[in-house]
Amino acid sequence: MSLLSSQNGAKKPANKTVFRNTTRCLKLTEEEARLVDEVATAKGVPRSEWMRDVILRELRCEPAPDVSLAEILGVRLLLVNVLRPLAAGQNLSLEAFDKLLDQISTLKHEMAGKVLADGRR
Repeated sequence: MSLLSSQNGAKKPANKTVFRNTTRCLKLTEEEARLVDEVATAKGVPRSEWMRDVILRELRCEPAPDVSLAEILGVRLLLVNVLRPLAAGQNLSLEAFDKLLDQISTLKHEMAGKVLADGRR
């Protein structure tokens, strides 16, 4: 029997590979502090983690994913792909429509990424 068991009650932090040992401070108004707290709570993460993620994303120039662009492109794809056959007098079966919706669901995010990448050039 081992005297120093690995199950001695002390738990190691999961996946703790980065040690942060530098602090930066900032001052906020009461309203700004309340908003930061609300957003972090809504995201389900500690305030410091949320602030760090926002700052590092900005430094890395990684835009926050904007789902509205993907949804707009999805609606555009749907309109184009449904209205064109209808304008030509063709009927669209339910199966074809469902398949179209599945294709749009997978393509819209890829297209949004391409649009954003083209805009950054």
